[in-house]
Amino acid sequence: MIDLSHLSMRFRRSVAVNDLSVNIPEGTAVALWGANGAGKTTILRCILGLLRYRGEIRVGGIDARRHGTKVRRLIGYVPQELGFYDDLRVGEAVHLVARLKGLRAANTGEALERVGLPGEQRKRIRELSGGMKQRLALALALLGDPPILLLDEVTASLDAHGREALMQLLGRLSGTGRTILFASHREDEVMALADRVAVLDHGRLVATHAASELVDRLGHGATLHLRTAPDRATSALDALRRSGFVATLNGVGIIVPVPNGQKGAPFRVLAEARIAVEDFDLVQTAHREAQP
Repeated sequence: MIDLSHLSMRFRRSVAVNDLSVNIPEGTAVALWGANGAGKTTILRCILGLLRYRGEIRVGGIDARRHGTKVRRLIGYVPQELGFYDDLRVGEAVHLVARLKGLRAANTGEALERVGLPGEQRKRIRELSGGMKQRLALALALLGDPPILLLDEVTASLDAHGREALMQLLGRLSGTGRTILFASHREDEVMALADRVAVLDHGRLVATHAASELVDRLGHGATLHLRTAPDRATSALDALRRSGFVATLNGVGIIVPVPNGQKGAPFRVLAEARIAVEDFDLVQTAHREAQP
């Protein structure tokens, strides 16, 4: 769905992206992983046609340089830093963006219901919390039902509660046939959302691998996939997080990265909370240094 071939981009003397080639198949969720300055945001902006670049970008078989408008019609984009008109009402923002996208009409109630903002049409944007603004940004990105979503560190400015709520929403979108390319430096987000990970370092692609391998490649040990009764999943998640684990829900269970030698600790935490583990998988067991 998205093909980057020998993509390079410079800011004066600084190389932001260096001869990068990667393919994101249709219907998959791929994470761009790397520290600040690795080139994640630059890649997304190149795909959107916001920056000049060398190499080739094709989206749905369309050359992004020659047919940028067509490419952008296929994409919903949520940036890291939101730029709303704070005096607008939520419903007005939906109608404005729909018009800018060339849509004949927008069902505001349906668009907001989709992201968990029912009945908020009359509220002014300045009255929204950070998490609600991110949900609104996602609602706007989804107008017109684009087959591709580009997300740039969308949880970076949120507190733990807002991050969890947005992650659950994105988790429901992942796996629905939509192609998702997102930038992140959080392991829990990658584990919860991504099928594959593209590891970047100073603008270079150094590795691509399954998301389930990320924790192991970082040398953190193993990853447990725990399943409890559905009505106990949230309580189990809270208990694990209070004990210091970076646990996330993935729709059918709980993902828990664990250091070597501590694979039994999550079971003890849940036993003390009187939460039964009905089944589990050890996603990975080998320990090795990060490698391409």
